[in-house]
Amino acid sequence: MRRKTNKICKQSGVIPYRVRDGKVEVLLITTRKRQSWVIPKGGVCKGMSPSDSAAKEAWEEAGVVGQVNSEKIGAYKYRKRGNIYQVHLFWLPVEKVLEDWPEATQRERIWLDINHAAMIVKENSLRRILQSSKDQVKIYSSY
Repeated sequence: MRRKTNKICKQSGVIPYRVRDGKVEVLLITTRKRQSWVIPKGGVCKGMSPSDSAAKEAWEEAGVVGQVNSEKIGAYKYRKRGNIYQVHLFWLPVEKVLEDWPEATQRERIWLDINHAAMIVKENSLRRILQSSKDQVKIYSSY
């Protein structure tokens, strides 16, 4: 008996971060139904690189703007409505936090220490990426 193979949907996302008082903070957002904390992510837009598409998602979903680092920091998979999604992640040093953005009425956002953020994100594989990349973001934030 052959097993049905599910198509893997490609997405890109960012971990928005800033440095406050020498400490790295990351921005998490809620899902649209405000059920859990996640990072901005979405399908890769046609004609855009994964990192540029991730920057667009950050603006739409979280209201943050910055120059996404084009070096992928990791990837994780999750299931939603019977589909499997693979998210390629990039760092986004936040340069501007907007008061109004496309999904402002649908989501909440919160800045947290990276350790705390890792504890409350929904996906275990995203949690592991956050925990293992603490030193990496400190290097990027020193540029």
